[in-house]
Amino acid sequence: MSVPGSTVVRRQLGRRLRKLREAARKSERDVEEARLASRAKLWRIESGKSPVKVADVRALCWLYGADVPTTDALTGLCAGTTTQGWWEDYGDVVPDWFGLYVGLEAGATEILIYDPELVHGLLQTPDYTRAVFLAVTGGSDQEAVGHQIKVRYERQQALLHRQPPLRLTAVLGAGVLARPVGGAATMAEQVARLHELAALDHVEIRILPWAIGAHPAMHVGPFTILDFDDADDPAVVYLESHTGARYLERPEELREYHRIFDLIRRQSVPIEEHGP
Repeated sequence: MSVPGSTVVRRQLGRRLRKLREAARKSERDVEEARLASRAKLWRIESGKSPVKVADVRALCWLYGADVPTTDALTGLCAGTTTQGWWEDYGDVVPDWFGLYVGLEAGATEILIYDPELVHGLLQTPDYTRAVFLAVTGGSDQEAVGHQIKVRYERQQALLHRQPPLRLTAVLGAGVLARPVGGAATMAEQVARLHELAALDHVEIRILPWAIGAHPAMHVGPFTILDFDDADDPAVVYLESHTGARYLERPEELREYHRIFDLIRRQSVPIEEHGP
């Protein structure tokens, strides 16, 4: 069985503390005036952005009037908020905003991916990864590219070896297979890899054919939906840009992205059925 990473534990603890605060009808100002935490610190705790100390949890539970079993359960989560993820060893090539995503990815039970342009990192071959990052950097930093390949490899181990398996469904645009990233040999290897992964019971790779014309995700761009088994760790929509990322968690946002994904999934075909 997989063990939740620190990112997931932080989110769970933060959400439970926020629910306690709201149930106790305590505001952020109340916490600050009680000198238990500044508003900035409370936001970091409740949003799962930082490790949490046992003393802080006990003090907040006291203010919120939580009973002993609840307090003990929440303080028991504190140790899990400080666990270092493997990706933190690559801090020079994994920025904080992407490190948060990798932590969520490591704890997700299901991932839904749409990308019209690029093979997702969990599905890339090393040569494909190298070609993508050389294009981004202009070939100026070979060492950084090597680190990126190692990060990709570590992330892929969850897809291949986690128990229970990580469920993954990817809908890729037809252009992903048509663009010769890294040249013909690299693409042939990458396409073969996609077919190999699609043969796994817990992986589904689908292609959105050119022939369908306009489709619901045209104006959306690439996105990833990460889902978790724990009710205290709800799904997240991840949107990435070149210099940062957005994490959408509101129910209406999740519903809309799930709606879009369901539509394009129905319009796509399994990669095994997609022609050359």
